[in-house]
Amino acid sequence: MSESSLTFYTNPRSRGRIVRWMLEEIGRPYATEILEYGSTMKSDAYLAVNPMGKVPALRHGDTVVTECAAICAYLADAFPPAGLAPPPGSRARGPYYRWLFFAAGPLEAAWTNQALGVAVPAERQAMVGYGSFDRVLDVLDEAVRDRPYLVDGRFSAADVYVASQLNFGMRFGMIEKRPAFVRYWDALSTRPARLRAEELDGPMN
Repeated sequence: MSESSLTFYTNPRSRGRIVRWMLEEIGRPYATEILEYGSTMKSDAYLAVNPMGKVPALRHGDTVVTECAAICAYLADAFPPAGLAPPPGSRARGPYYRWLFFAAGPLEAAWTNQALGVAVPAERQAMVGYGSFDRVLDVLDEAVRDRPYLVDGRFSAADVYVASQLNFGMRFGMIEKRPAFVRYWDALSTRPARLRAEELDGPMN
């Protein structure tokens, strides 16, 4: 499967920037299809790829994967020589999955609601997967404080995803610029693959 062609569907002003970074970390050739909001992203041709009509999406041979965290996890497993996921069955695999999907679930839900001005009453916090916005940030702050990477002292797809979410949230004022978050992002933002990805997509506005 790893020899099959890769096609990346994206728009530079989307979460596709996360997958672009991941693809550059993988270091394998891939084709890029830029889709526009409201037109090609809603075309019949693309809806056959992702019925949600959203980007990013990835085609790897006959396999189609959507959702950023899923694409990152898939690429890490499809191309193990890149070393972007702990080996299956290893002690580090659990924390790797934990942080990858913590950012895709509680973190994104929490900062999205924060941006929309949706306040969850204290007595209803048990109903939402993240509980409270402050609690989510406190947990993540502790996870990235005083360590370069989230899992087992090694860079992984979890760092690509979590760091990207933090950067997006801090840049647009949805996540406070805590010292631990700023340090974590600043250290990862200079990786050659991330710089290549930003050059390809252009600056994030």
